[in-house]
Amino acid sequence: MRRRLLALICVTGSLVTGCGMLPGDHERKAVTVWLMKDSASREFVQRFTEDFERTHEDLRLDIRVQQWTGIVEKVRAALAADSGDGPDVIEVGNTQVPLYADGGRLVDLSLESMRDWDEDKWLPGLAQPGKDGNQQYGIPWYAASRVVIYRKDLFEQAGISRPPKTRDEWLADTEKLNSGGNQGIYLAGQDWYTLSGFIWDEGGELAEEEDHEWRGTLDSPAALRGMDFYRRLQALGEGPVDADEEHPPQAGVFAGGKVAQIIAVPGLARSILQKNPGLKDKLGYFPVPGRTAGRPGAVFTGGSDLVIPENTDDQFAAATVVGALAGAKWDTELARTMNYVPNKTTLAGAVAGEEGVAAMAAGAAHGRATPSTPQWADVEADNPIKEYMTRVLGGADPAAEARRASRKITEALAPDVG
Repeated sequence: MRRRLLALICVTGSLVTGCGMLPGDHERKAVTVWLMKDSASREFVQRFTEDFERTHEDLRLDIRVQQWTGIVEKVRAALAADSGDGPDVIEVGNTQVPLYADGGRLVDLSLESMRDWDEDKWLPGLAQPGKDGNQQYGIPWYAASRVVIYRKDLFEQAGISRPPKTRDEWLADTEKLNSGGNQGIYLAGQDWYTLSGFIWDEGGELAEEEDHEWRGTLDSPAALRGMDFYRRLQALGEGPVDADEEHPPQAGVFAGGKVAQIIAVPGLARSILQKNPGLKDKLGYFPVPGRTAGRPGAVFTGGSDLVIPENTDDQFAAATVVGALAGAKWDTELARTMNYVPNKTTLAGAVAGEEGVAAMAAGAAHGRATPSTPQWADVEADNPIKEYMTRVLGGADPAAEARRASRKITEALAPDVG
């Protein structure tokens, strides 16, 4: 469209009325931004708004906080609305981007990403699900990933002077910790996000696309090696084989005082300390170990991307807001304020002073996300990976169960031809 072509010749990061994109000299253009509840503090939003409006005199921000409950339906409705009636910028979960990009409802931001926003430095777990082929729809904003939360005092009692760096060291240390009435690690049998990291570390995938068709690949040799490591680690504790990490909530189990390690986001420590204040100063964090000491293990990366609806009435103004929010200055400020991982590997030093976040940033540099297809939501709706894990941990043949689970994943990912 003409507006898009004009935008491309304007100076990035500023709005020039001579480009013909904005109203008159004294009228501010309102840009409506949807941010999710608790993604950014009220103080951060206020600071960002004041700074943005001071440096972009032709724009006014209208930031509206949304609830996660029911957000998919609400965003889909906004994307289908008439031009100018909905938000201009939307924060979405990184793995949700394929849902919204399907059908051409989002603006392709590939040019801005390559030219202005240093896409080569983005965290892969945020960038990959925001991309469809060569088109970048989701712009990474912030990330969170799992680390190992551990009891420093129990490590010391077991004669372990430093956190493990490799998987082999991790297994050996966990076996030492799994004694004297303590669990070496509490790892629920259906924690499939953690399993995913082990599969990726081995070079496997949950599913792969070939000739525009997706199929489950839990039965590949690499994926089976990841499941075998999960089985060996999970056995060094008393985690239930038929439940996930929320049943019961692992924060409460860890707070009971008889668990040396759990795998969780660092923020879970707040819940642990609320339940057991006596653990203050006894908690530590380290990245999930990898196969070698030089590289942490792969982890599932959660977080948020920023997208622009195709029906916005000013794509250039919307892109200016995205560029500011995801730029180094404010992305770093958000990470420090909220204990997130910044969107670029080059910004990890901004959170180096916080042990838990630093461990999270180290893992997120090698993080991944679930397969980038809108149908992945159908897989999670009746997740065959959980059933697969329970069966294997219960003693069933891993190869046979992996083939069964892979078939179910393939069926869920198959296009609707009915």
